[in-house]
Amino acid sequence: MTDASLTEAMQSDARTGEAGMGDYFALLKPRVMSLVVFTALVGLLVAPVGIHPFIGFFAILCIAVGAGASGALNMWWDADIDVLMKRTAKRPIPAGKVTPEEALGLGLALSGFSVVLLWLATNALAAGLLAFTIFFYAVIYSMWLKRSTPQNIVIGGAAGAFPPMIGWAVATGGVSVESALMFALIFMWTPPHFWALALFVKTDYGDAGVPMLTESHGRRVTRNHVLGYTIFLVPVAVGIAFTSIGGAFYLALSIVLNVRFLWGAWQVWKRDETIAETDGYATEKWLFRISLSYLFLHFGALLVEALLRSLGWAIW
Repeated sequence: MTDASLTEAMQSDARTGEAGMGDYFALLKPRVMSLVVFTALVGLLVAPVGIHPFIGFFAILCIAVGAGASGALNMWWDADIDVLMKRTAKRPIPAGKVTPEEALGLGLALSGFSVVLLWLATNALAAGLLAFTIFFYAVIYSMWLKRSTPQNIVIGGAAGAFPPMIGWAVATGGVSVESALMFALIFMWTPPHFWALALFVKTDYGDAGVPMLTESHGRRVTRNHVLGYTIFLVPVAVGIAFTSIGGAFYLALSIVLNVRFLWGAWQVWKRDETIAETDGYATEKWLFRISLSYLFLHFGALLVEALLRSLGWAIW
């Protein structure tokens, strides 16, 4: 099926389908949005400059809307491959609930809305970072990297790493070592998190022509990458403890989390595919599960440190 006939078929289905609010909301990728909101909120709250709660709430809302705009633009561009893959075939566009033009219009409208309002409510730097994040995810990742390189998830992961930096910029009007390290924490966490999942989830990226690492270079190379990126992740995560937003509590928790994560990556690296298939990829699934809590607990620890400092209980 050609691109033109595929688009025509989706448009025809969408005209006969009946879209609800849930379908339009699904375009915004709410699960991804939740991580964006949490990390942006942490970036805002741990910053050394306080802001009015209403402005803070409005800023986080703008960041969430901007993240949703990125999701809608991604689904618009990827509609041709989403219809080919089981994991994405029920998304609103391939399911015939929403037309590609509607998704594009929604994504562009929300992009402009979120960036302009964030600028008016806070500052130009925060708005500029949000605009660049949307551009990075929709254009650099979705349109360029995703279909051209097996390192797509690595470079594209930067889009998901910007929210705490935006939150910090909302409060301070600038960028710092602390906000850069929060960015680096998410950036370095994304590859082992995603590739641990890719090792045990049977995907059809290959059929859709998307060169994910497991498809293009095989599982052994993917295991090497999981361990390599985890090794680089550890000093970034632990190093945050020695900045103005870290502290003894964060350091203790980070050491425990990183020892566990590094041990898991090592176990995944040692695995033979025959053994992995025999036990149902139990080790790979375990690493993926702990990767979910890894990021949440690190950013949660930064919130605890901010609370301790506000109470005068910080150890350093």
